[in-house]
Amino acid sequence: MLKFCNNYFNNICEILTVNFKKTVDFAGLYDKFGFRGMPLLPKSDSILIREVWNDNVEEEFALIREIVDDYPYVAMDTEFPGIVLRPVGNFKNSYDYHYQTLKDNVDMLKLIQLGLTFSDEEGNLPTCGTDNQCIWQFNFREFNVNEDVFANDSIELLRQSGIDFKKNNEMGIDAKRFGELLMSSGIVLNDNVHWVTFHSGYDFGYLLKLLTCQNLPDTQVGFFNLINMYFPTVYDIKHLMKFCNSLHGGLNKLAELLEVERVGICHQAGSDSLLTSCTFRKLKENFFSGSMEKYAGVLYGLGVENGQSSH
Repeated sequence: MLKFCNNYFNNICEILTVNFKKTVDFAGLYDKFGFRGMPLLPKSDSILIREVWNDNVEEEFALIREIVDDYPYVAMDTEFPGIVLRPVGNFKNSYDYHYQTLKDNVDMLKLIQLGLTFSDEEGNLPTCGTDNQCIWQFNFREFNVNEDVFANDSIELLRQSGIDFKKNNEMGIDAKRFGELLMSSGIVLNDNVHWVTFHSGYDFGYLLKLLTCQNLPDTQVGFFNLINMYFPTVYDIKHLMKFCNSLHGGLNKLAELLEVERVGICHQAGSDSLLTSCTFRKLKENFFSGSMEKYAGVLYGLGVENGQSSH
């Protein structure tokens, strides 16, 4: 289990900003709060949230290309402007309705932020040649709060979580450029990469939109065909929870039940991807033994035919 999930550090996470990076220094917290009877974590045991903007996106993708083979578990989370459309009409089942809702909203709206956390089989994070364990937070420029459609509650929540929409407009990553870099990054179209997510239909919808520069397919079959091509192995924790009788709720509730501590700010994609990674590892250790392949390829709330993906 990752050291930052240690219960000793409940309720004491602090964020220290250094240049475009955010660092959580547990050794410093130990000194500050004066805990006794616990081992002092070395200074290298800190989490670095690498903020990615248009001016450093290429160098950050260069780092990702270097580490993906050794850290092939990719936990992912996105922030977007909410849900603004609900389709009307007759639908064959609830899965078709949910997919049409997803498609209508992803086609219309624009991605705000993407978080990626890489880990190996044991849950270790890359250090990228630094003394810190690294995760990534990509900030996009396309969404304009003064011009674009959005759900008020979603945008207000993101504001309260510290997202600066003006800064995103001025310094954020160009979506087309990001899509090109993602395509050549080694993390898509790769059978050896395991994507770890939570209730992630919309997350993958926005990534597919970036990768294809097109609206989403008209049917779920077409959608899952693209998922299976770009992201061959996907685990949706919300789906996995169906096989753990005592677990329920959203990501924050699940993390609380599993005694996983958040690092960083809730409703920012980097922190959420890190919490997803840590929670997946704890879930796997506590409830699943052996291979998890049979649980892959299903996105919660979506499905084809009997509710399963075509994976």
